[in-house]
Amino acid sequence: MKVSKLASNLIGSEIIKIGNEVNDLKAKGAQISNLTIGDLNSNIYPIPSELKQGIEKAYKNNLTNYPPANGVQSLRTSVSNDLKKRWNLDYSANDILITAGSRPLIYAVFKTIVDEGDKVIYPIPSWNNNHYAYLTNANAVEVQTQESNNFLPTAEDLRPHLEGAVLLCLCSPLNPTGTMFTKEQLSDICELVLEENKRRGADEKPLYLMYDQIYAMLTFGSDHYNPVNLFPEMKDYTIYVDGTSKCFAATGVRVGWGFGPSLVIDKMKALLTHVGAWAPKPEQEAVAEFLADDSAVDTFLDDYKQKLNTSLKELHAGIQDLKSKGFAVESISPMGALYLTIKLDYLGKTTPDGKTIENSSDLVFYLINNAGMALVPFSAFGNDKSVPWFRASVGGCSLDDIKDCLPKLEQALENLK
Repeated sequence: MKVSKLASNLIGSEIIKIGNEVNDLKAKGAQISNLTIGDLNSNIYPIPSELKQGIEKAYKNNLTNYPPANGVQSLRTSVSNDLKKRWNLDYSANDILITAGSRPLIYAVFKTIVDEGDKVIYPIPSWNNNHYAYLTNANAVEVQTQESNNFLPTAEDLRPHLEGAVLLCLCSPLNPTGTMFTKEQLSDICELVLEENKRRGADEKPLYLMYDQIYAMLTFGSDHYNPVNLFPEMKDYTIYVDGTSKCFAATGVRVGWGFGPSLVIDKMKALLTHVGAWAPKPEQEAVAEFLADDSAVDTFLDDYKQKLNTSLKELHAGIQDLKSKGFAVESISPMGALYLTIKLDYLGKTTPDGKTIENSSDLVFYLINNAGMALVPFSAFGNDKSVPWFRASVGGCSLDDIKDCLPKLEQALENLK
């Protein structure tokens, strides 16, 4: 039995592998603080009540037929208005594409811009760019980032790779680190993109920037910056990825939106008509109504962000406490999203039963079994398994879960020799 070469060589998700192990152990009664999934426990973080009521109302009103392939007009108008109010971005409803979350948008960006063998640039760690590059047979250029820059690429990191590239993929706040571009960092990168495009002839494909800002509303004391605000001429080259999944704790509601140059968005629309990747019509109608209610949106965000930030700070403080006790650990102060970046420098150590922690995956499974704590190694985001950095996602855990796992983490690390 054979399948396509593409299917044969698909790489499985390391996050799913870890998640399966956690679920198996929990089914057997184990108490595990699951810090792996970039999702939200809907009993801890329910969607806005107004959004839930709007979805129920839409179903009661029988709004259950096909939506327009590019999204219902009311939602595209609400998104257009919100972009103007929130980010001072001027995009008409016609330049906005609604999809079932952000994944179809990212896939469509790659398929619309990238031909086989085209150069695509993205930093590591970053979420899933390696898989989308594979699906489009791109020439993937992975740019290593540094702790000193909060694992975000700098203009100097990117400069050597821009010649001939057609797509640069950036995300801020970043999955997996929760870190964010400063105004200066992003400005320097935008200037590089503009310089590169000025060098290109009329018959050459531009260098486009895919800017994933799905976490933009979830920031803690830092300003979110975006390319077109910084340089209006970036509007010709920037395709944004955005939506409800993270900002409204609505990962299962599946309403995302992209916007950018008309030519690119129109081709993405055409592509996705053959995929059927639209969000359900009732959810679209409900999001349109909720997004237009500034007071309801702000009230929800204030409470939701405060809860997330409290959990992130608790986890960060716990790691810093371990550091003060002499443990080989580190964490980066949370800036945005759901994530804390943690260093556990214990590769090469030996477990109490004599096994060597050879790589980051070994450490993950040791901690699952011995600390009741599940993390995702940076190797799931493109880094080598020798890198001792990990993503901790607080969306699936209560504050008590986080407090409870920290003493167990300390003991498990103490037991490594």
